[in-house]
Amino acid sequence: MADQTQAPLEAPNLAVSTVIFTLRTCETGELKLALPLVKRIRAPFENQWALPGGPLKITEDLSHAASRNLLETTGLEPRYLEQLYAFGSLDRSPGSKLSDRVVSIVYWALVGTDEAGAAIESENVQWFWADELPPLAFDHNIIVEYALNRLRNKLAYSQLAHLFLPELFTLAQLREVYEAVLNIQLDPGNFRRLVEAEGSVEPTGERLAGTRHRPPQLYRATNTGENQ
Repeated sequence: MADQTQAPLEAPNLAVSTVIFTLRTCETGELKLALPLVKRIRAPFENQWALPGGPLKITEDLSHAASRNLLETTGLEPRYLEQLYAFGSLDRSPGSKLSDRVVSIVYWALVGTDEAGAAIESENVQWFWADELPPLAFDHNIIVEYALNRLRNKLAYSQLAHLFLPELFTLAQLREVYEAVLNIQLDPGNFRRLVEAEGSVEPTGERLAGTRHRPPQLYRATNTGENQ
C-alpha cells in the first residue's frame, strides 16, 4: 500500500517593503506628494519599478528591517515609520512556484521636504508622483493606494502634516502640505481659523525672513508626539 503521508509544505518567504512619502516641487512650483521606487534587476518583473524592500533577516525585527532596507536602497531615514498591512495573496507573482511565495510586511513612512534631497537618485532609484505611478511589480500599485488612503485619513485627526515641514513654518506652508496630500484647494481664511481653533500650532513670535512684503508669522507644532 502506498504511503499516503505527504511532506509538509514549506513556509512562505517573508519580506519587508516600505511606501515612503515626501513632498516635492513640481514643474508649476506647487508641492506634490511623491515616493521613491527602485527598478528590479531580476525576475520576476525584471526592469519594472517596485517599492524599496527586501527579505526579512531571521535576526532582525520588522521595523529595523524596514529602516535598514530604506537606508540601503534610497539613503533615507524617515521621521515617521508605521506598519501598514501584510500582503500575501497567492497571485502576487503570477507564474511563480508555490515554494517561491512571498508575504510582504509593509510599512509606510514620511520624510520631510528638507530631507528628501538627500535621497539616492540613479538609473535604478527614482522619484515618482504618488498619483501618477506606472504599473508596478507584484501588487505594489494596490499597496501604494492602501498607504495613500491611510495617510489621507490620518491627516484629518493627527499632526502628521507637521512632519513634512521644518520645526518652524508659516500657516501658508502648512496649508500647502494639506493641499498636496489631499489633492484639493483650501480657502486660506477658513484654514487659518480651523487650525487656530484646534490648537495644533502656536505662534513663535518670529517672522519669516527674506520676503518682499510684510513677513508672515512663524508657528511650531504643539504636542508633536501626540495623535500620530
